[in-house]
Amino acid sequence: MLRFWGGWLAVALLVMALLAEEEKPAVTVSQPHWAFVPPKKAPLPRVKHTDWALNPVDYFILERLESEGLRPNPPADKLTWLRRVTLDLTGLPPSVEEQEAFLRDNSPQAWERVVDRLLASPHYGERAALFWLDLVRYAETDGFKADDHRPDAFRYRDYVIRAFNADLPYDRFLRQQLAGDELEPDNPEAIIATGFLRLWPDEYNAANLEQRWQEILDDVTEVTGLAILGLTVGCARCHDHKYDPTTQEDYYRLQAFFAAMLPRDDLTAATAEERQRYEQELRAWEVSARPMLQQMEELVAAKREELRKHALGKFRPEIQQAVLTPLEKRSPYQMQIAHMAEKQLQRAMSEAPTKMPPPLREKYQQLATELQRLPRPAPLPTVMGVCDVGPVAPPTYRLANGDWRKPREQVQPGFPHFLPQVVPDTTVAPGVRSTGRRAALARWLTRPDHPLTARVIVNRLWQQHFGTGIVASPNDFGLIGDPPSHPALLDWLAVELVENGWSLKHIHRLLVTSATYRQSSQVDLSRPEHQRAWEIDRSNRLLWHYPRWRLQGEALRDAMLACSGELQVRMFGPSAKPELPANLSRYAWKPDPLPEQRHRRSIYVYVKRNCKYPLFEVFDQPDLFNSCARRPQTTTAPQALCLLNGEFVRQRALAWAERLLYAYPDSLQALVQHAWRQAFGRPPTPQESELALRFLSQTESGLASTQKLPTDWESRLRQHSQPIRLAAVAELCHALFNTNEFLYID
Repeated sequence: MLRFWGGWLAVALLVMALLAEEEKPAVTVSQPHWAFVPPKKAPLPRVKHTDWALNPVDYFILERLESEGLRPNPPADKLTWLRRVTLDLTGLPPSVEEQEAFLRDNSPQAWERVVDRLLASPHYGERAALFWLDLVRYAETDGFKADDHRPDAFRYRDYVIRAFNADLPYDRFLRQQLAGDELEPDNPEAIIATGFLRLWPDEYNAANLEQRWQEILDDVTEVTGLAILGLTVGCARCHDHKYDPTTQEDYYRLQAFFAAMLPRDDLTAATAEERQRYEQELRAWEVSARPMLQQMEELVAAKREELRKHALGKFRPEIQQAVLTPLEKRSPYQMQIAHMAEKQLQRAMSEAPTKMPPPLREKYQQLATELQRLPRPAPLPTVMGVCDVGPVAPPTYRLANGDWRKPREQVQPGFPHFLPQVVPDTTVAPGVRSTGRRAALARWLTRPDHPLTARVIVNRLWQQHFGTGIVASPNDFGLIGDPPSHPALLDWLAVELVENGWSLKHIHRLLVTSATYRQSSQVDLSRPEHQRAWEIDRSNRLLWHYPRWRLQGEALRDAMLACSGELQVRMFGPSAKPELPANLSRYAWKPDPLPEQRHRRSIYVYVKRNCKYPLFEVFDQPDLFNSCARRPQTTTAPQALCLLNGEFVRQRALAWAERLLYAYPDSLQALVQHAWRQAFGRPPTPQESELALRFLSQTESGLASTQKLPTDWESRLRQHSQPIRLAAVAELCHALFNTNEFLYID
């Protein structure tokens, strides 16, 4: 009996706790958290060794080192620094010609000239885009069970690359993504930019569309908070944040800025002139095609209506009512739900031609074939973007426990109460029928005195170049996020960004031209100064040496293609689909038939949520469903196996060997020298050269004695005039691909 009543008591206590949790007040702090106060630009610190500093960044780093009695590492040699900065800013290794040019330049401005060249390179945008796309969980498929293809997603990726290459001011970059349709409706780039708000994982065939729409709003709100504000606002969806001062009301007030959003797949990136010309050509085509189109519609109309009715019947009565309500009488919320339902209805109706009785199906197909003979104007490029349902937004409610079925009081758009408050400016461009809510949010986020926006992005740039941000938790600047290692430097960089027109290239240039960045990465614990630094700061948060880092999977693939001479540098457009293992290709994609498409840069490789490219996956590509501010860096057996046995790696080694033998047919010594320069950005030491030549000789002798060629290379080797030598050189190239020095940056 006691056990019975004890069980009920436990249940009652749990219910009471949940109810109390719903109404729990947010955390309050006696003083404002450092990240919630606008940054101020402090004077440069006073340091003893001013001769070491190359720019203002170094003063802040040196001050901390000197306060601990530590000294920075000596500078890296020129070729080590060149490989570091080239891979860092472009994701590609420096060519031998670039190495020679840098070695010849003995002027004090040599380093700055390299940085300016790299920042002006189109490859800079391709590299910089990778970090942003991780952050906004970019993919070209929906995810979930169907994982449907998103045919226009690549345009957003291309927009990000173009924006970084053009050094689009970061404030405008954000405004275009949040409200390009409201602020710059005549700018195709701004319309493409709103694809930022369409990157959520989706389940287009979900039956409960009210729940799905709420999940989408939650996703957009959370990712906006993480990517731009660096705050875990999503923790306040069900209850007040346990640690930060974000209340549940704050969360839904922020979400209300997106409440009127309507996903669109029929927007176009064409200019006004292109649209006008297309409409004229389309009208002319319709005049010729009208008789056939009418006949086809008469044949298929009954079946289409039958399929539509059947598909509509799967929804709840409220959803059916939204669809059946005339467009002009729908509420804003009904317009959103009906829009989502229509996607499923249209898909069901599209199957009508294949489900008609055979005589009608044959007649329809004959007309369709005849229609194809009429030259139709090429369709305008479409865009995956958003607009608002109109000038009136659906209401937003605070939801008990985040449950869409439990609305509480209605809330209006507003900013988190612990951040600067302004009256939302909902002004939109003339002629735009929109609420202006997203424009108001964009304006608030990009205020010059905003406490978080500039701090968060300069911290991300610092992380890109030094491995760890000044704030080591880049998506969490809240109360339990990591405190900044150099708070004055973070604020100085944030203000510097705003004062220089929000130019990201300006910050990149500052960081990579600093003495801090030029340091050697070598740590020698036999030296007393390194032993002491190791004991004080083993994690290198004070940056007493440059931190080594490993290439991401994308940069690793690009480096191999660069060595083999197969890298295709064509930019933009539909994604590349490289070769896959046969058993995986059935589920992922059919590879492109031509190497010119398969071997494009990795930023252009097709991104499928449920089936990632194997080399990227094994080298820690994010899960593509969540915002990733910093990729993990694991060391696993599959990585070694992929490099040792992977078909892609083996084929690139053979192609590289062919390239080397073509350039140096008569001198293995010169061949080895060039291979080292391509792979490691430096010449081999005498010992390395001797070992490489011995390896080639022994491998060549062994293959000649057995007359057995590696089976995966055999067909290509047989076509070469020196198959044995080519096989030996290919084995050397394969070994170089597997070295730590190829994988890691000093």
